[in-house]
Amino acid sequence: MLIDTHAHLDFPDFASDLEDVLRRANDAGVTRIITIGTSLESSRRAIELAEKHPAVFAAIGVHPTSVEEGEDDVITPLRELAKNPRVVAIGETGLDYHRLPSEQVAKEEQVQVMSALRTETDEEIEAQIRDGAFKSKQASLFQQQLDLAAELGLNVVIHQRDAWEDTLKIMAPYAGKVRGVFHCFGGSLDQANEVLNLDQLVSFTGIVTFKNGAAVREVAAQIPLWKFMVETDCPYLAPVPFRGKRSEPAHTRIMAETIAAARKISLDELAEATTETAEKFFQFNRA
Repeated sequence: MLIDTHAHLDFPDFASDLEDVLRRANDAGVTRIITIGTSLESSRRAIELAEKHPAVFAAIGVHPTSVEEGEDDVITPLRELAKNPRVVAIGETGLDYHRLPSEQVAKEEQVQVMSALRTETDEEIEAQIRDGAFKSKQASLFQQQLDLAAELGLNVVIHQRDAWEDTLKIMAPYAGKVRGVFHCFGGSLDQANEVLNLDQLVSFTGIVTFKNGAAVREVAAQIPLWKFMVETDCPYLAPVPFRGKRSEPAHTRIMAETIAAARKISLDELAEATTETAEKFFQFNRA
């Protein structure tokens, strides 16, 4: 029995064949799926799916890359959504500095004629202001969701990309109040241990099956068995041999088999451990 702890079943990729997707998941031994909200509307759709399908549960949150079109106050509407017993976590939330506003503007300006009156210093200052505002709003929404999780006694699904130090800094005051899982973990063993030493968890995707995923596979092989979970992040990151195609919850089994082989243990042993970890982390008893 396996649990796909991070899927995006509300995305259009699954609109035409969700029933078949859920059937294949069950056939592969994936008996529960957490579908993750990335905005308020996405979170509402996640709850609707969880209400309709017994194997599906919802996490509700606002993804950091949604901040520009998102509301300043997310804690109020998320608090209301969290009343639904099918909600088992807050997230995904966190920080993402991979594509800052200044980088997008710089690309656009490459194809434009620059004004002779604008100096490089002016542009740098404006870029810093744009990026600072973007990071500040991400931090605000992240903290709101951590506050809500602490208030409700729910755990948090963490998205972190190119913002390692800031993510840990924001989470530090919540130690002992909120537990998080760093989903789609792709960092080093030192970073994994840094997370685990804070009593947080990590979760592994199809990256562990990639040819260039040897380092992540090694992390999955070395950290304690009870400190991680498995996920697909579908429709993204389809594992080998499905790279380039849509990922789906049934593929959770492939990640589990790959990690079990790397650890030199049975699939049953890995499934038992990751399922127990997920059952303790997510509030299934609310449903």
